[in-house]
Amino acid sequence: MFTIKRYSPQDRQLWDDYVRRARNATFLFLRGYMDYHADRFQDHSLLFFVGRKLHSVLPAHEDGTIFASHMGLTYGGLIMDVDVTTADVVQLFVELNDYLSQQGFTRVVYKPVPWVYHRLPAEEDLYAMFWKCKARLLRRMSGTVIALDQHLTWRKDHRRRLKSALQMGVRVVADDRLEAFWPVLEENLNVRFGARPVHSLEEIMLLKSRFPQQIVQYNAYVGDVVVGGITFYVMGHVLHGQYSATNDEGKMCGAMEAIYQRVMYDDFASLRFLDFGTSNEQGGLVLNEGLIAHKEGYGGRTVCYDTYEWEVATAI
Repeated sequence: MFTIKRYSPQDRQLWDDYVRRARNATFLFLRGYMDYHADRFQDHSLLFFVGRKLHSVLPAHEDGTIFASHMGLTYGGLIMDVDVTTADVVQLFVELNDYLSQQGFTRVVYKPVPWVYHRLPAEEDLYAMFWKCKARLLRRMSGTVIALDQHLTWRKDHRRRLKSALQMGVRVVADDRLEAFWPVLEENLNVRFGARPVHSLEEIMLLKSRFPQQIVQYNAYVGDVVVGGITFYVMGHVLHGQYSATNDEGKMCGAMEAIYQRVMYDDFASLRFLDFGTSNEQGGLVLNEGLIAHKEGYGGRTVCYDTYEWEVATAI
């Protein structure tokens, strides 16, 4: 039924046009975003055709004999438009496994798009994997998501810090000054976790130049000094906090609370969800209780980010 084609740069416009109209895609799947780290991952994305019509696409890369969708992105999975049906996807996964076997792959690692990012329901792939691939859950991460129309009451300590921000004259500015925020972020991650941001300043500025409406920076100022900030990804009906950090002064004066008050109740109040991201370590086996409690204090509740795996040889 399907003709399966490996992505090549000549397919970029076709790929991007499909992603823009899909019901479960975000701008992370546009090639201008995916390809910024092409040197780190051997791309093996796939396009599925029925006749001459592009049916669906699968962002993926290869790692030896592992076919992964997609370890370089927060999530991956089959990207589908409104015309794709369950029966189609079941057959697609049968033919996908035949293709992977012929290509010498032995194992699949698969991260579907979490449901909160779906413009319309789009979990046909989960059913097909269960039935035809005998997929098993490899990893489950707890993401924290706010339903923006519910206006749940903030926890007492967040309300207190927001009051401090107002009293101390903290200014929240959507100024896109990534270069002013990045030292705060790098210092915060280094001190707390001994880590660095996934993106360097140069990389995030490159991505910002490619997606100026989707990547936005909010900084909190005391006087003329940045004391905290959040880098947001605007993903359709979801606002995702990609990076957030304060220095000691910013924590004391409620910089985070001031920013969240602005985006939740003013600038992005019309969106459906605010996604704080995950709060786990060791593939979900450890919960950072302090971090998730901080997020839940704004009214967030859990949505799971799952990763599945299966052996190509055992699929039907």
